[in-house]
Amino acid sequence: MAEPWRTGKVIKIEHAVPSGLTRRFWIQVPEVESFDYQAGQFVTLDLPIHEQKNKRWRSYSIASAPDGSNVFELVIVLLEGGLGTTYLFNEVKVGTEFPLRGPQGKFTLPQPIEEDIFLICTGTGIAPFRAMVHAVHQQKLPHQNLHLIFGCRKLTDGLYVDELKQLEKDEPGFFFHPCYSREESVPEGTHKGYVHPVYEELTGKGSKPAKFFLCGWKNMIDEAKQRIVDLGYDKKAIHLELYG
Repeated sequence: MAEPWRTGKVIKIEHAVPSGLTRRFWIQVPEVESFDYQAGQFVTLDLPIHEQKNKRWRSYSIASAPDGSNVFELVIVLLEGGLGTTYLFNEVKVGTEFPLRGPQGKFTLPQPIEEDIFLICTGTGIAPFRAMVHAVHQQKLPHQNLHLIFGCRKLTDGLYVDELKQLEKDEPGFFFHPCYSREESVPEGTHKGYVHPVYEELTGKGSKPAKFFLCGWKNMIDEAKQRIVDLGYDKKAIHLELYG
């Protein structure tokens, strides 16, 4: 049964990176006491950007773990020429309301977690994984090793980096691996280059049982799928959420 359309109200907006080209939006659903969802799910916003309904809809993964409240967070990057993000960045302010539907989607962690999990993402594809790892920590869910491998270009493009480094200290068996593809040098504990060599090494070149969750731009996902299969893993071990 499809979730009904409800009204979402923007209650807070913050820059997620110094450039301001990625922003965090906190959205409240006033008509419910608790907006219930599973970490990894998404919502669809109906934005006033086109006459046709299906051309107004934009879907975004929820970036916050469920906490029993009626507020959730989205993290959104401004896409050049994108009608949806142009509206969100230029027109939306605290107090703006729009219809939304959700939660939707089955991009969620298995229960129980019986194998090592690799959460591989680029850019705002980190959103569902941030929700997942905080949910694991807050709900004290048993798990094997959880590796969050996050790729972006520059240090200034990093999302939730300090927060996830702290979670790495607080949650045994959780490991955060930020990767920067366009930096000459990177801080200790981070990686220079792309995400792919990181999971290849951590899996022992395919020698350890694992499940893979991929979220981000199509090029990264296509390459990761091929590399993971080449390591010897079954395609059924790979779960996808495409962006853009």
